[in-house]
Amino acid sequence: MTDPGAAPKARRGRPPSTSLNQQLILDTALAIVEREGPDALTLRRLGTDLGTNHTAVLRHFAGKDEILLGLAERLIEHAMDGFVPDAAWRPTLESLARRLRAACLTHPHLAILTATRVSRRSAAFQGADVVIRALRQAGFDERDAARYYRSLVDTALAVSSYEAATAALDSASRDGDRLAWRREYLLAPPDRYPDLAAAAPHLARADEDDQFETTLGLLLDAVEARAAGRLTPRSR
Repeated sequence: MTDPGAAPKARRGRPPSTSLNQQLILDTALAIVEREGPDALTLRRLGTDLGTNHTAVLRHFAGKDEILLGLAERLIEHAMDGFVPDAAWRPTLESLARRLRAACLTHPHLAILTATRVSRRSAAFQGADVVIRALRQAGFDERDAARYYRSLVDTALAVSSYEAATAALDSASRDGDRLAWRREYLLAPPDRYPDLAAAAPHLARADEDDQFETTLGLLLDAVEARAAGRLTPRSR
């Protein structure tokens, strides 16, 4: 006979609901997203994977949106882990942008889901502080440092999450898109598209690494030119 006073046992492989905490919920949410994609993440699915009613999750997060913000923070934490700023402002920004890209490519589904969100948490504040300090080190006042911070971070996230979306495609679609640069574009009729035809042999060599580094270089060249007074903003 079952002892009526005994505590109920958790289902095998799942923690009892009393052990729930924010970190466990975020770990489980991240696992769902990485395994099955962003659309699989729902409160009910979280409850199922945690072995509890989904309403128990709401004791730790106000709703799904707060969970998404927590996941956005995870992405930034990945990028910031072990980061040490350089003595010079430009290498600091280059390194941080590359770290952000690496985090997005390591967790492509997470990047797709959260790249446009503002996490409002400590890792995001730390990253913002580093970027703004580097821009002030370059010679900008607080107003311009704030403006360029937004532009740099949003562009780095946009390029990285775009690349993450490519990485998240099924292999046939991804390979087909890459092959197009070496096939369809090379076959573009030069009488109709003369400049494209001239550049077409080089398009396939402009791969994801080259695209990111080129975009990053263009942005930081512009920042450096403005810092030196060689390039004046069109609007203030």
